[in-house]
Amino acid sequence: MHNAWMRRLLCTVFCAALTALSAPAARADPAGEALAQKVYDRPNGNDAVSVLTMSLIQPGRAPRNRRMVVYRLDKAPGEVATLIRFTEPEDIAGTGLLTLDHKSGDSDQWIYLPAMERVRRIASNRKGGRFVNSEYYYEDLRERKVHQDHHRILGKETVNGIPCEVLESIPVEAGNSAYLKRVSFIDPNTLLPLRVDFYEKNEQQPSKRLTVSAFRKISGFWTVTDSTMTDLANGNATRLTAEKIQYNRRLPARLFTTEVLEDESLEEDYRP
Repeated sequence: MHNAWMRRLLCTVFCAALTALSAPAARADPAGEALAQKVYDRPNGNDAVSVLTMSLIQPGRAPRNRRMVVYRLDKAPGEVATLIRFTEPEDIAGTGLLTLDHKSGDSDQWIYLPAMERVRRIASNRKGGRFVNSEYYYEDLRERKVHQDHHRILGKETVNGIPCEVLESIPVEAGNSAYLKRVSFIDPNTLLPLRVDFYEKNEQQPSKRLTVSAFRKISGFWTVTDSTMTDLANGNATRLTAEKIQYNRRLPARLFTTEVLEDESLEEDYRP
């Protein structure tokens, strides 16, 4: 996929978050921690530019399609910058989101809404806010570090004919996520999560599910090209499909600033 975007989702794979309880250390296991680290370390280039279609799907209604460009730059180990820019349709064109993920696990986010003509900071505690009315939360677009969660392997399960490792991730610190936990189904050959179940209010019942429908190797990097996040309560879904993906474009750090977020003409030259 849309590697910049997917990198977040893949990181999301190891996470978990919770409640007022710190997860018991006994829930973690060395094999789970090692698998989470391998997924996090999966090669995906120094930078990437993707053109994606976001389809908002509601049962009984025609999908609403949006087009966007996603830029990602690994600035340093553990330091990742991402810029999302919507280009179509007209009612959302120009809207942008800038995310700076820090080595500590903290993230800074800003959104630009053309109608308001100003950049607005997203509060760090706004984890469950929906991004442009999709099934993605702002938290889903932030990178999560392996050390922020306890990880353990629950077993094996086949997803779309591929035997996967089932990895449970629960946050080390209480209250730093919208989710109680996440359960990811990892393809051991590609290290891609082919399914992620998100638990928000009930540890026994997931509220959202990410499924991967297609992936392939692009420029030597395994890349998801079609995925869907589904709200399991109402059936609403957000599908992301990749049109173009380019790796290692030598994107400059100056592309990931609030000045560029506010003025899309400053990044148009880097679009595929």
